Amino acid sequence: MTRLLAALAVLLAFASQAHARPLYLTTFIKKYPKVAAAARAAKCAVCHPVKNKKMRNAYGMALGRHIGMNQKVPGLIDKAFAATEKVEVVNGQTYGDILAAGQLPNVAPPAPAPAAAPAAKKEEKWVQLFNGKNLDGWIPKIRGYDVGENYGNTFRVEDGLLKVRYDPEAYETYDFRFGHLFYEKPFSKYRLRVEYRFVGDQCPGGEGWAFRNSGIMVHGEMPDQMTKDQKFPSSIEVQLLGGKGTGNRPTSNLCTPGTHVVMNGKLFKPHCTNSKSKTYHGDQWVTAELEVHGSEVIKHVIDGEVVLEYTQPQLDDSEHSKMLAEKRGGKLLDSGSISLQSESHPCDFRKVEILVLEE
Repeated sequence: MTRLLAALAVLLAFASQAHARPLYLTTFIKKYPKVAAAARAAKCAVCHPVKNKKMRNAYGMALGRHIGMNQKVPGLIDKAFAATEKVEVVNGQTYGDILAAGQLPNVAPPAPAPAAAPAAKKEEKWVQLFNGKNLDGWIPKIRGYDVGENYGNTFRVEDGLLKVRYDPEAYETYDFRFGHLFYEKPFSKYRLRVEYRFVGDQCPGGEGWAFRNSGIMVHGEMPDQMTKDQKFPSSIEVQLLGGKGTGNRPTSNLCTPGTHVVMNGKLFKPHCTNSKSKTYHGDQWVTAELEVHGSEVIKHVIDGEVVLEYTQPQLDDSEHSKMLAEKRGGKLLDSGSISLQSESHPCDFRKVEILVLEE
């Protein structure tokens, strides 16, 4: 008896659903005239797979969530269709969008276009200014000596390092023989990366402030523009300092021999200004980077952090700088030489490389 009642219930449900389906189709055709012909041809396939009417396709399942079981009230069926229109199918497209485009909702919407592959990162072409073998491409200028004379072999290459040394035979006392090793050509817009360290003891007679002190000079004059007894080229100096074992002594500071800069929107005239870098004690290697954008902005970078920034590097009003400005056609410095200092404390450079910026 129980089995007979169950079978009867299934038959009644089937009959009810069969009665309901034509009502769904006629309501659908009336509501969506753009796809009426296609719906008449598809019939049950609007909501069901073609070969399996016991299952529903995605649209049929979405409609079923709104229509309930065996709905026979046309107004409610119409509302269910309207609610199903808002269901998102893919990539923001809804069933309503598909129907408005004249397609049956059982037709899969076009797959979204594959995301564009990320643009390949442009390879950075760093150029080694120091070749690790010799001083090819570099020009020494030491105070009191002619351009090109490397007095006392002050600048030398040993063990793959560019070394600054003061042999006792040549430097019994330092005697203000400030030196600079110039790269042979000027640059304007670039990133410069230098790895350096301080070693050993300061040369006798060196200035107290020159203890563990060197520098990278940029936007400078060329060596043949310096006078024989000139201490420093007119330039922007990235001052490199080493710690004294205790206390704070930041590196990658700014010094301005023969120059000024603009900082915080105002002409800035102090000769030396500290960066916000930490202190590097001992003989450890330090990587200093400089980002130069012509006469617009210069950034000092240590360990990936900008520690000092300023704009509009320019010549000051000293007589020598006035002469340079006249030759350049103005005070503003948009390019110039790069040089490494010898200021009485031995130091090593193991990398000097440049990335020219295309702007």
